[in-house]
Amino acid sequence: MNFLGLEGNAAAYESARAALLPVPYDRTCSYVKGAAGGPEAILAASPNAEWYDEELDLDLETIGIATLPPLDVDSLEPQEMVDLVEKHSSTLFADNKLVAGLGGEHTVSAGFVKAALARHPGLTVLQIDAHPDLRDSYEGRPICHATVGRRMVELAPLVQVGVRAWSREEQDFMTSPSAHPHRLVTIPAATVHRDADWIDRVVAALGETTYITFDIDALDPALIPATGTPEPGGLSWRQATDLLARVAICTTIVGFDVVELSPIKCLHHCDYTAARLVARLIGLALSH
Repeated sequence: MNFLGLEGNAAAYESARAALLPVPYDRTCSYVKGAAGGPEAILAASPNAEWYDEELDLDLETIGIATLPPLDVDSLEPQEMVDLVEKHSSTLFADNKLVAGLGGEHTVSAGFVKAALARHPGLTVLQIDAHPDLRDSYEGRPICHATVGRRMVELAPLVQVGVRAWSREEQDFMTSPSAHPHRLVTIPAATVHRDADWIDRVVAALGETTYITFDIDALDPALIPATGTPEPGGLSWRQATDLLARVAICTTIVGFDVVELSPIKCLHHCDYTAARLVARLIGLALSH
């Protein structure tokens, strides 16, 4: 199924400016599993969204969005999966596509970031998430959903927004600048809700090129309960999209992923909201 139900030239890879790569993987999920069903649910819901983005005054079918077959990753160990994602997304970056990853658990982002960084050496990563994912290892795994932030900041400067639940290990890492080899900026959800200048602080920490990884649990569970580890006190749709709009103005978005949607039967609004988020990110990245 093609994203937004696009057909013909609007979905052809050769002419598309954006390419979606589904990665249905949830092998390391530690609470509620189901993220492997996220990509299919997003694609299934997406044809119900309008092609016209009313806030951007943009017809998305004019961009061209190619939907690639999902990667066969179910049987792979986490590092094998990351390597495969990196391999396939590297081809997309080489073809000058806006790369959009559909997860899957958050571990998939490590592969996309590696590929993005190889193409754009000055890259900054923006992680919008309820959890910083900064453990060095979790349940004996150095590569998993709870360590992906740690692995990303080992590669590039990392700006985190919306976090609101973390461990003592992660607290010590966040507050020890010498512990991370690049640059780590963490803006908790409490800051988002209390400080009027929080978006200014985010964009000030970004470089000229940015990769965005958006864990759907960054949004408040009242909006999207269909995620593996929901945390109260999350971002609203308006807070998230206002942030993304400013980011798109202040930096070049070269790729993004939306991860950790765990579909729940009869809660179709969650799948639809995630699809709208993907569509908005594509529009923002390619309308500037």
